[in-house]
Amino acid sequence: MTIINKLFVCLCLLFAGTALRAQCGADNSALQAGEELNYQLKFNWKFIWVNVGWARMTVDTTTYNGRPCFQTNLQSYTNRKADRFFKMRDTLTCITTRDLEPLFFRKSAEEGKRYSIDEVSFGYQGGKCIVDQQRTVNGETKTYHDESPTCVYDMLSILLQARSYDPTHYQPGTQIRFSMATGRAVEKQTLIYRGKKTYKAEDGVKYRCLVFSLVEYKHDKEEEVITFYVTDDQNHLPVRLDMYLNFGSAKAFLTSIKGNRHPLTCIER
Repeated sequence: MTIINKLFVCLCLLFAGTALRAQCGADNSALQAGEELNYQLKFNWKFIWVNVGWARMTVDTTTYNGRPCFQTNLQSYTNRKADRFFKMRDTLTCITTRDLEPLFFRKSAEEGKRYSIDEVSFGYQGGKCIVDQQRTVNGETKTYHDESPTCVYDMLSILLQARSYDPTHYQPGTQIRFSMATGRAVEKQTLIYRGKKTYKAEDGVKYRCLVFSLVEYKHDKEEEVITFYVTDDQNHLPVRLDMYLNFGSAKAFLTSIKGNRHPLTCIER
């Protein structure tokens, strides 16, 4: 899993539950068409932080199977300097109903010498979530089928839903779990709420944030994968992510926001 994928896996977990709601939809209270978020990616290289690329997420309207829907796109690119060590060109697309129910997900990824395409289709029948997936790697395609009694999401559709949920009942140490389609399987993810903290961005702006950690368990031992900060307001925008990788550390910083639905009341003056 690449850095940007891990970044958005943890965002997907923000305020997610596992109960199967009516058609796995949600009351959208946080986002609107026209929203655009931009991020700067940095690696730690010999005690200095180096710019290695960018990511952009946009939300627009579209029509899917004759019904009005949202289309969310996420692009992540390494820059020319970083391409000499590792080239990344990822594009993720998800289509949801206006109630944010997942319908379709696609990821095309050029990562180093590997090129892959993941596609996921979602259906709902008999109280189950029907998930059909296929993964193509360097021209070879494999298909997968799952039926789940609980909701299953892709990494973008759950992020859209999670941003509308209310985290005020969380206490430090609260664990959140949900199921996600990865392109070849349905996997459980674990997130831990750490509490509140004020984050000061490079431009001097201070954001009041909720802090979460994505963790993995190896030999029954907890290992932190990502720590991230999300705005403590109605937008629930991720503004900073600290990633702990096998080859070092990386960070992602929100650099610009357009089309946000609510005022940024999390900013401290």
